[in-house]
Amino acid sequence: MQGRIPELVVGVRNRSAFTAGKDYADAVYFSVDRFSLRARAKEITLDNLEEFVGYIKECSLKSYLVINTVIYPEDLPAVNTILDAANNAQVDAVIAWDPAVIQAALDRGIRVHISTQANVSNWQAAEFYRKLGASRVVLSRELSLKQIKDIRQHTSIELEVFVHGAMCQAISGRCYLSAYLLGKSANCGECNQPCRWQWTLNGEDGVQVELGGKYLLSSKDLCMIEHIPELIETGVDAFKIEGRLRNTSYTSTVSRCYRQALEAYENSSYTILKAREWKQELNDVYNRGFSTGFYFGVPGPDGQAIEADMNASSVQRQAVGVVLNYYSKQGAAAVRLLEQGLALGDVIVIEGTNTYVEQKVESLQIGEKSVRKALKGDEVGLGVTGRVRKNDRVYRVKNC
Repeated sequence: MQGRIPELVVGVRNRSAFTAGKDYADAVYFSVDRFSLRARAKEITLDNLEEFVGYIKECSLKSYLVINTVIYPEDLPAVNTILDAANNAQVDAVIAWDPAVIQAALDRGIRVHISTQANVSNWQAAEFYRKLGASRVVLSRELSLKQIKDIRQHTSIELEVFVHGAMCQAISGRCYLSAYLLGKSANCGECNQPCRWQWTLNGEDGVQVELGGKYLLSSKDLCMIEHIPELIETGVDAFKIEGRLRNTSYTSTVSRCYRQALEAYENSSYTILKAREWKQELNDVYNRGFSTGFYFGVPGPDGQAIEADMNASSVQRQAVGVVLNYYSKQGAAAVRLLEQGLALGDVIVIEGTNTYVEQKVESLQIGEKSVRKALKGDEVGLGVTGRVRKNDRVYRVKNC
């Protein structure tokens, strides 16, 4: 029997990222500039939260606000202020794990989704949160398909699982390595990712141990595009895409591929050949190599990216320049080429806090003259296919 199609939940950090994924997602999750495990995601604030959520609603998507850091006594007043703002903005749910946040959200009548930080790994834990009043649990990342099926059979609470994105080397992200080495707590959103650094292993006698790689703690990214049927048939209610701090090309490509996979499953056209084609597209945006995480058992050495640097993608984004002005009637932008030149046929991305445009370069002008290419330092007129804004950045997308 075919399973019910899960909700596709995509992480975004600003309006640009939302624009990149809105045509494929059913819901988005995001944070304001405090109390999020992605502390660098600061573009959404209490001042623009209501406007941002309103735009999400205009696009007929659901909005989930993340409050998932450790909460200290001195944080409680600010948490209550954020929840008041969330209530006024009419967010669809708050993603949390701290009991103080959970209770404060429920007191305001806001739906609560239990964060993966709670490490819910069995049905009794899921039932505990259901009886507390939570509507959904984002399950631990360390569960197999068999274990998820068991949880599904014993609880009626909505279940959400990760399908794509970064994997942490610690249990459901509860890591202390960054805090220990650098004084930057992952559990307060400030992780500096020392697990992604190059490391060497030395024996007690001081001799360096040969392990066949340098990135000894770096996990590959999760990718379940080739196993959509198995994951749907566990009976979960939502698929989550990780990557709020990744670029907008990542958000666009990953959300599109998983939407197409879900639609293919729904109309019985999903095949492993199609899945491999989608996986190749996923490989062309930021990634650290792919694995299936814990879904088919505890990952071995093949789950570690011991040879890869931070980005294993064969396609890289290269900074080109900055938008100086936008001319809506002409469908063009003035661009200063700060880092390198541009040529007709180049694939580019223009992005900013509120902008996302991906296109080929089809028109270039210097002064009144049309040109086939422009050089670093030039100011050019660039034909654009959507609205851009002053200070938006221009990138070339290029195979390495």
